[in-house]
Amino acid sequence: MLTPFLPARRAILAALLATPLLTAPALAQNPAESFVSQNIQRGLALLNDKSLAPAQKRDQFEKFLLGLTDIKRIADFTLGQYRRSAPPADVAAFEAAFQNYAVAVYQFYFSKYSGQTLKVTGSTQRAPTDYIVSTQLIDPAKGSQPPLEVSFRVRTDGPRPVVTDVSVEGVWLSLQQRDQFVAFLGQNNGNVKLLISHLSELAKQFRS
Repeated sequence: MLTPFLPARRAILAALLATPLLTAPALAQNPAESFVSQNIQRGLALLNDKSLAPAQKRDQFEKFLLGLTDIKRIADFTLGQYRRSAPPADVAAFEAAFQNYAVAVYQFYFSKYSGQTLKVTGSTQRAPTDYIVSTQLIDPAKGSQPPLEVSFRVRTDGPRPVVTDVSVEGVWLSLQQRDQFVAFLGQNNGNVKLLISHLSELAKQFRS
């Protein structure tokens, strides 16, 4: 019997859905900030487009998400040391299952951040093509509540910038997922197929 794997809901709720619900960008100072700022507008327009049927919005949102993030890189990272030892076919199947799972989670929580805004407040350059973009998630309905600090790790070393991780109040999502996946695999003799099956079941639950 599979050991239940329940992702940290607060991290996924805040981190996974923060990106598509952004609003007016701050003045961009580098490619990473510019990338986040431009996608703020795209995500907000998609969220508020009442002319789209639910199925159309889901399809367009999936394309938006896959264009914003490097899902394959994130998936491989979350496998930790098991990425090196797993058969290539299992790794490829895991990448597909992880993408399906990630999209399902984003879509499930998509509506929960309706009306919230996110402001770019600056960035830190870790390396020539590696940035941390700092933002604040603000709920206009709770003006007295301190904004939620959300950061995006953006890589600009490919044909286009991509988000490779998200941090909510100092907790990096991919690092947390890696710890959870590695623990799951450690309890199941490194069987990546079991993790794939479990992620597929979780994706179904988020879509039900």
